[in-house]
Amino acid sequence: MDIFGISFDLNNLLSVIVPALLRIVLLILLFIILNPIGKKLIEKIMHKAGENQKISPSRSKTLEKLLINVFSYGLIFAFILMLFAVFHIPIGPLLAGAGIVGLAIGFGAQGLVSDVVTGFFILLERQLEIDDYVTTAGYDGVVEEVGLRTSKIRSFDGTLNFVPNRYIEGVANHSRGNMRALVDISIRYDHNIDKAIAILENVCAEFKDDERFKEGPDAIGVQGFGSSDVVLRVVGQTENGLQWECERAMRKQIKEAFDEAGIETPFPQTVSIRNEDA
Repeated sequence: MDIFGISFDLNNLLSVIVPALLRIVLLILLFIILNPIGKKLIEKIMHKAGENQKISPSRSKTLEKLLINVFSYGLIFAFILMLFAVFHIPIGPLLAGAGIVGLAIGFGAQGLVSDVVTGFFILLERQLEIDDYVTTAGYDGVVEEVGLRTSKIRSFDGTLNFVPNRYIEGVANHSRGNMRALVDISIRYDHNIDKAIAILENVCAEFKDDERFKEGPDAIGVQGFGSSDVVLRVVGQTENGLQWECERAMRKQIKEAFDEAGIETPFPQTVSIRNEDA
């Protein structure tokens, strides 16, 4: 067959194209099959490792996510190499070229190297783990993923923040050990402080048997003086993550107890701003 003066052997052309297409289809099917199987296998292995070696659930989730990411990248890389082999493209020169290009890019990719190195030490030192409530890099929220390059922190308003690991400094992890439930409540100056503290002690006694509290709560007395109020404080140690729930429960019960005893909390003062030029 001649097309525009160029001769083609259709049989030879089909004999080359058809096997190549079949191999590509098989590679795609193999990728589709191996990807979920590998992920499920990693999940099972990490689940068993967590049970046998008593790894914390958050640590197990962190390592599981990391291994799944590494597996996915490795599978994609293997798929690309096998695809080159289908078209008889020599891989050796490509790898050598990639090494030279990678070296050149490396001089301008110091941030990426810093991300990977920092991510390694974050994982090694267990600074962050999935489901931890942390404050770092200007973000406050729950860790959803810790990777070698970036970490994901979900803010309480639902925003998902992708944070390069090199910006993670001075991590405040609020999910390690028991937490403090702290309630400050104000009373007017003309109320009896001893009576108010006695009421707080009675409320605290009702929470002593609450399983959410690991220690206390206790009424520690006068915390400070405001312009129109006396501030009293109650403190207790709670299970991690339950401090806000316990604080809300104590505030409600303290307010109800104060109302029954006729002790009022002062209204906040309103500040008016007057325009001098008006």
